This record gives sequence, C-alpha cells and structure tokens, in this order.
Amino acid sequence: MMFWYFLIKSFWRKFVAYLETVLQNNTVILFLILVNALIIFIQEFGVEYHLLNAIEVLITIAFILEVYYKSKTRTFKVYISTGWNKLDFVLILISIPSLFSVVIFDLDILLVFRVFRIFKFFRIIQYFPMVNSILPGVNRAIRSSYLVFFGFFTMLFIFSILSCAIFKNVAPEYFGNPIDSLFSMFKVFSVEDWNSIPELIEKRSNASFALFANIYFSALMFFGGIIGLSIVNSIFVDAMVSDNNDSVKKEIKSLKNEILELKQMIKDQSQNVK
Repeated sequence: MMFWYFLIKSFWRKFVAYLETVLQNNTVILFLILVNALIIFIQEFGVEYHLLNAIEVLITIAFILEVYYKSKTRTFKVYISTGWNKLDFVLILISIPSLFSVVIFDLDILLVFRVFRIFKFFRIIQYFPMVNSILPGVNRAIRSSYLVFFGFFTMLFIFSILSCAIFKNVAPEYFGNPIDSLFSMFKVFSVEDWNSIPELIEKRSNASFALFANIYFSALMFFGGIIGLSIVNSIFVDAMVSDNNDSVKKEIKSLKNEILELKQMIKDQSQNVK
C-alpha cells in the first residue's frame, strides 16, 4: 500500500513540475489561446458538446495556473509590474465567471457569463510581431494628433446638424435626428456607399433640390472624405513613425561629426608632415 502511495506521490510531483514548466512557455500559451478561440468559434454556430465545454474549462484553468506559477516564480508584485502581465491578469480575471455557465447547467442566468470568455482571446495581442514598438508609436501619434481628430469631429458634427436641418423631411431614415445624421455624415466622409444618400434624395425631390443635394454631398465627400481623412491619416502616420525618423537623424548627425573629425585629423597630419 505504501508503495502505491509513494508512486502516486512521486508521479504527482513530476506532473506538477512539468505543468509548471509548460504553462510558463509562451508558445504553449499561444497555442491554448488559438484552441480556445476555435472552440468559441464553433460554439457560436450553436454546436454544443460536453467535450468542447470541458476543453474550454481546462484551458481557463490552465490560464489561472499560468498566473499562479508566474507569480510564484517571481512574486506577484514583480509579475504584475509589467503592462502585458497586467493585461493578462485582468483578462483572465474577467473570464473566470464563464466557468460557472459551464459547470452549473441548471441556472440559465449564468449563461450571460459565457460572454466573458471572449476576453481571453485578446491575450494574443502581445504575440503580434513588433507590438512593443507599434503600441508606443500609436500612443505617440494619438497624443500628437488629438487636436486634428477633435477638429475633424467638430466639422463632422457641424455638418451633421446642418444636414439634419436641410434633409430631415426628405430622407428621415438618414437625417431624422442628429444621431442618425451624424452616422450618415460619417458614412459620407468615409466614402462608404456615400452616393446612395443623394440618389435617394433625388428620387424624392424636384430637380433643383436634387441638383443641390448632389453638389452638397459631392463636395462633402471630396473635402471631408478624400482631403480631410487623407490629412488626418498622414498626420497620424507621420507622428507614429516620428521616433524612427528622430533616430535616423541622430545617426546621420553622428556620422557627420565623425566625418568632420576625420577631416580634421587628416588636415592636422598633413600639416605635421609639412
């Protein structure tokens, strides 16, 4: 009897040690995230199997154990100090209630917790290539161009109110209230099926008003959609890559200084020879 006890105990210790090593491997965690996403994708078609639910529960438990083992290795304070680990911890914490919807089948109200399992998939963001350089660039671009976004939104807001006042009675489905009008103006500015709006107004109004509507929306599409959005995009992208440009400029300046020093050294040596 003691033999089996020590055998099981030894096996359990080796299993726990192996599990601790595996769950701290980023490749394994990425694989589990993808499997979990595939399971959710299948289940959203209405396919419900106990095996899929069991696998999803095991993956969620694996994520919880991952946090535990990483906290155990480096202490929780050290683990939570990095941004990505904070994101992981929050997403896993949010997804824990989804376990109740799988384990307790009789309470229909707990099915709402299954929505939270989607958040586990967002952990894949940290595995994107060059994400550590992209996110600071996005943050820098937002800080540099927020006034441009504010100006663009102000223009969008003004024309949405103006369009609501002009076309409210002709096309109420697009301009019935300021919110619908704002969405319609965004549709025009994004050049997404913008021509359907003046075409509808043309069918419901006389020739002169239809001509005005065509000119009005064509001008909005050109100045707001083509020119306006292009300016916003160019400013945002320029701010995003500005850090790279600054580093290139520093390297060029450093090379120029080295060339000047070499020229001065050559000049000094030539004078000494003379």
